[in-house]
Amino acid sequence: MGCREHLPVLLVIVSINFALGIVNVLLKKILDGGTNHMVIVTYRLSISAIFLAPIAYYSEREARPKLTVYILSYLFLAALVGATLTQYLFLLGLEYTSAAFSCAFLNTVPANTFILALPFGLEKVKLKGKAGRAKLLGAIICMTGAVSLALYKGIPLKNSDSYEDIKSHVEATMMSDKKTKSWVMGSVLLMGGSLLWSSWFLIQAKISERYPCQYSSTAILSLFGAIQSASISLILERNISAWILKGKLEIVTVIFSGMVASGLCYVGMAWCVKRRGPVFTAAFTPFIQIFAAIFDFSILHDQVYLGSVIGSVVVVVGLYILLWGKRKEAKECIMKQSLVKEGGNSDVESQAPVTIKSSSS
Repeated sequence: MGCREHLPVLLVIVSINFALGIVNVLLKKILDGGTNHMVIVTYRLSISAIFLAPIAYYSEREARPKLTVYILSYLFLAALVGATLTQYLFLLGLEYTSAAFSCAFLNTVPANTFILALPFGLEKVKLKGKAGRAKLLGAIICMTGAVSLALYKGIPLKNSDSYEDIKSHVEATMMSDKKTKSWVMGSVLLMGGSLLWSSWFLIQAKISERYPCQYSSTAILSLFGAIQSASISLILERNISAWILKGKLEIVTVIFSGMVASGLCYVGMAWCVKRRGPVFTAAFTPFIQIFAAIFDFSILHDQVYLGSVIGSVVVVVGLYILLWGKRKEAKECIMKQSLVKEGGNSDVESQAPVTIKSSSS
């Protein structure tokens, strides 16, 4: 019964991560072609808002609670943190690195979410128990892997058999210092984006308590994000030609990422956060890297580095130690609740004979 209850959430999370893996590879492709970062974010969020608005209106018009200034403020903050700034930093980091490497930093999101949730009381650590120690150890290992990703690139692992591969390898060697600086800069940007994405999970948990309408909240969030990113775009890039999408790939990528990644994925994430909590939902982000790596190697033919593999393995190991601690903690809570219920039932049963005797006399 427990597995059946988890199955819908797991299917939604895996589907979301599959879509995000495809989107990351497509975005890397058009970024290399010179498309502006904030223009991409603006179009993605605008399409998301337009796509979700009618769905939200018709599906949640009867159950939708009243929008207050408090909820709108939270949605504006969620848009700024989880949509505008997160996507901007991630796209900048993606341009400096690769699709698979950038997704490796998303694996730190559960550990970041766990650490950020502690001061707000959304997560608790009992160091006397195995679950608490596992969660803390997993978070530390995860962050260690993230640091190693940023600081250690390592040797390339992919064979350079073709002329193009040899040529690119020679060029990369000649520009190694510049590439290393770009790699570190990309890592810092990706780490910042991951921290903001983790913060969004906590904000979303608060929004779900007051405004549990995923379609409506995501549509409003996307609208706010589109306005924010458009404002930043006009400040950073005043050239009108930057807003013109050139070629079918750019148009398809922006529409697909807007409807699927920025629209349905936010709805799905919000639904999963409501059902299973922020840390559980964030714990399946390694699937994004797996899917992105498959498409990255087959489509973009990007190079694989030893540091990326080692760092990713360390991050994923830490992630699943954290997840094991969460699962063990959840089992302990269920056992305690069942013991309390059994204790209450036994008290009632012990009082039952006394009640019968008194009524018969």
